[in-house]
Amino acid sequence: MSETPSKAPSSAPVGVDTATASIARVYDAALNGKDNFEVDRQVLHEVAQAAPEVKTMAWSNRGFLNRACQYLADEAGVRQFLDCGSGLPTAENTHQIVQRVDPEAEVVYIDNDPVVIAHGKALLEENDHTHFASADIFDPGEVLGHETVRRHLDFDEPIALLQIGTLHHYLGDDGPELMRTYIDALAPGSYVVLAHFFDPETPEHSDLARRMEELFLHSPMGSGLFRTRDQIRALLPGLDILPPGPDSPADIELCDLWWPNGPRQRPLNQAESCIAGVVGRKNQR
Repeated sequence: MSETPSKAPSSAPVGVDTATASIARVYDAALNGKDNFEVDRQVLHEVAQAAPEVKTMAWSNRGFLNRACQYLADEAGVRQFLDCGSGLPTAENTHQIVQRVDPEAEVVYIDNDPVVIAHGKALLEENDHTHFASADIFDPGEVLGHETVRRHLDFDEPIALLQIGTLHHYLGDDGPELMRTYIDALAPGSYVVLAHFFDPETPEHSDLARRMEELFLHSPMGSGLFRTRDQIRALLPGLDILPPGPDSPADIELCDLWWPNGPRQRPLNQAESCIAGVVGRKNQR
């Protein structure tokens, strides 16, 4: 989302519970934003006891979003984007990335966090091709039937559905069914982009992933599952997975290693090894 002048950092929109951590505000704190409260920063502090580099997971997530959107707008020619759980404004938001390729690319952001909604309303004035809808991303029927979504996106044409750092906050076992509802509504040639907390199932990182999960789940935020490779793959039913790099097999990959911008100059830290990204494409019928 776009930067918006708004309120003093200490104020909150009406109805915001500043005693309960918010997913959007915790991410904002990890990205060094200003729209968060002490309870949100406390979540990061607690998880940092197990993984001091926890904030870098948010930056890995953000970099993956940037590169995936650039690819979809430029190479894949996608002109419609449905960004689920868009979060608070920061640098390089979805519409800024894709509208550099095509200023008329349509972007609809979805969120139901009160702080995000307060910022999202300002998007209505940014340009005629950027929109915001208040809905629960874990209720596909509500999202897909939303009047703003239906007015601005053509479901007979390819759409990029973004679930960036969202589904690890869905605690149910029916995530694949939830995602199938979304995928079934998309036209052939559409894409799904997913970033998710990751348990690599290796001796080096699996214990850390589970300790971070335990801390997230028992924090004031109350969510943050670290799913395995097979569990994340299951969230993309029926899709063809894109290779995450040259000469790489089609599969999920650590966010920082998904088609990076250049050769790495340093090894990944422990936290960066526990967040993965994947892009899937819906085949022609």
